Formats: sequence, C-alpha cells, structure tokens
Amino acid sequence: MIIALSAIFLLSYAAIALEHPLHVNKSATALIGAGLLWTVYVLFSGGDIHTMVHDELGHTLIEVGQIVFFLMGAMTIVELIDIHNGFDIITKRIKTTKSSTLLFQIGVATFFLSAVLDNLATTIVMCSLISKLLGKKEDRLLFAGLIVICANAGGAWSPIGDVTTTMLWVADKISALNVIYEVFIPSIVAAVIPLYFVTNSLKGQGVEPPKTDVGVARHAETTEKERNVVFYCGIGALIGVPIFKTITHLPPFLGVMFGLGFLWLITDLLHKGKKESEKAQFSLARALSKIDMSSIIFFIGILLAVATLEHSKILPELAKWLDETLGNTTLVIMLIGLMSSLVDNVPMVAASIKMFPMDLHPKDSYLWQFLAFCAGTGGSILIIGSAAGLAAMGMQKINFFWYVKKISVLALVGYIAGALTYVALSPLFGH
Repeated sequence: MIIALSAIFLLSYAAIALEHPLHVNKSATALIGAGLLWTVYVLFSGGDIHTMVHDELGHTLIEVGQIVFFLMGAMTIVELIDIHNGFDIITKRIKTTKSSTLLFQIGVATFFLSAVLDNLATTIVMCSLISKLLGKKEDRLLFAGLIVICANAGGAWSPIGDVTTTMLWVADKISALNVIYEVFIPSIVAAVIPLYFVTNSLKGQGVEPPKTDVGVARHAETTEKERNVVFYCGIGALIGVPIFKTITHLPPFLGVMFGLGFLWLITDLLHKGKKESEKAQFSLARALSKIDMSSIIFFIGILLAVATLEHSKILPELAKWLDETLGNTTLVIMLIGLMSSLVDNVPMVAASIKMFPMDLHPKDSYLWQFLAFCAGTGGSILIIGSAAGLAAMGMQKINFFWYVKKISVLALVGYIAGALTYVALSPLFGH
C-alpha cells in the first residue's frame, strides 16, 4: 500500500508541475490524485476499515473546509473591491516619469498591499497597472517579474497574505502577531535586494507610456464615495480577521465570513436606490462569479491527497528521514522552500504541516515560522512556483525561460539573504 500511495502521489505531483506542457489543468490532476489515493487507502487498510476511514476523512474535511471557506470569503471581498474600482485609490497615486522610481513605488506598494489582500490579487492589480503605464514589452516583463517577487515576499509575513501562510495559521502552527514580528524583516530583505539591483539598472531611463490603452477593461463606473467606502470597509474586514481570531479564538474562516456579511450589507445599502440592472453589476453574486474556483478546487484536491499520506504514516517517516539525512532543521526547511519553486508551494506546505508533529515542533516554533518565510518567498525562484507567478505569466505572456534568465537569480539571492537574516535573528525571537 505504501508503494502504491507514494507512486500515485508522485505521479500527481509531476502532472501538477508539468501542467503547462501537458495542457492538463492542475485542479483536475489534484482531484483525480485525491480520489485514487483515498480509494487505495481504504481498499488496502486493515482492521475496522469503514469506521477508521470515515473518522479520518471527517477530520480531514474539517481541516480542508476551514481553509476553503476562508479563501472563498477573502477572494469575494477582494472581488467586491475590484468591481467597485476600489483599487484605483492606490493605482492613481503611482505617477512618475522615471522607470527606476516607478519600479520602486510599485515594488513597495505590492509588498504591503499583498500582506492585506493576498499575493495573487495584488499581482493581478499591479500587472493591470503596468499594462496601462508601460509601452515597451521588455519593461512590462521586467516589472512583472519584480511584482511576483515583492508580492510573494509581502504575503509571506502576513497570515492573510499568502495561502501557504494562511494554511499554517488556520492549522494553528503559527499565530498572527508572531509571524508578522518574526518574518517581516526577512521578507523585506527578500524583496529589497532584487528591487535594488533592478532599480539601479534602470537609472536614467524614462517611462515610455503605451501608444494605446492596453489595460484591462474597467468595470462599471462608480462614484468616489462608493469606491472609498467599499475599499476601506473591505480592507478593514480583512485586517479585522486576525484581530477577531485573537479575541474570540474562533477559526479564521468565521471572521472572514463575518466581515464579508458586513461588506455585503454595506454594498446593498450603497446601491439600494439604483435600478436592478445597475445593482447587479455591483452585487455579491457578480463578485462570486469572478472568483477563481479552479484554484479553490485545486486546494481541495491537494489537501485531500496529502491527508492520505499523513494517515498512512508516510509523511512522518519522510520527516524523520530528512532530519536524519540532513541533520539540520534549517537545511530541511530551506530545501522545502527551493522545492516549492519547482512545484506549487501549496502542496509543499500541506505536506510539511503533516510531516512534523506538534509535540516536537509546537506552535510558533522555529520550524513553522521559517517554513512560512521559505515557502512564501521560495516560490518566486521559478515563475511556476506560486499563484502570483502563474497570474503574471498569463497576464503579461512571460516566457518560462525568460523568467529563469532575467528574474530567477535575483529571486534566489533574495531568498537566501532573507533566510540567512531569519536564522541570524532567530535568537532574538527565543528560538
């Protein structure tokens, strides 16, 4: 059974990593892999099969459901802000005639915005912005590459900024305040070093605007009041989730759904005097229709798949082997971060959560905080390693090998520098 489960998982992993060459959506692969893994697990398990598997599947469903509900709520809030053109509040403030200054402004905005929204939504917003500001394709590609690095680094230190950090937070491996406190400075290092090298290379170069508007089509027009209300209430709802969890100790998904309910009420009141056809353009139903459900289904599939490896004791044994082979927790986690650039960082973190037991690595311990940094920033080394990279790849038509040539080394240098910074600072955090 162990050999069969391992083989199915590795084949599924390979198919996910080779999604683009195979032209098979990774969500389909994840679901098929999950179905096969649970089928093999139930057929080859001994003892009271039905009771055991039902109990384990029920426990897994609770864990997966919390992450999925959280992501759906957060994504809906972001889409509600977007259809109200709320992000114009930020993008309209970014104006300069120097390429180096523009890149610095966009990098800083991306870093902090991704901590509040998430790195995927921030990448989409910023890639749309550079399409409106930059006429030369080479400039747009370079900016998009730095946006990926800054978005992933900015998301790593926030419990709501990157799905991998969110997974660790929801699984109660890290707390919101501690991950911000410990991972913030290493994340800055991982973003600033690549940003510094590229802005220096652009000194003296002016911004060449596009001859025509190549930006993404805008949504229906909104008033300044509507944009401001929805933007600030939406951001407030997202920021309030960690506060809600800290005060109530209830799961984060309940906090984000609570915030979504208030934002839904506010948008209904804002548009109550309009015609039904106008109200429909700004409704929650419209926001829900824009959510990337393919990504949600991928998370469901991969989390269900990884759960079988936990229940069959494969992952704990793998963690033990890695510890014995490398003999160093820092090297193990850095290796996981590097591997997350080859395959999606979501399954890497999902597997890691199940690999390391809480009795050896309690909440907010060195391993979990370092994993939040490495998985979040390591995904930037290759463009296929994160959702932000894949979004930029699609929006700006970035070639995989162009990214390797122009961006990967910068991302790797930032990753290693940030990791070393965390290791150096860890005694100050009591590790």
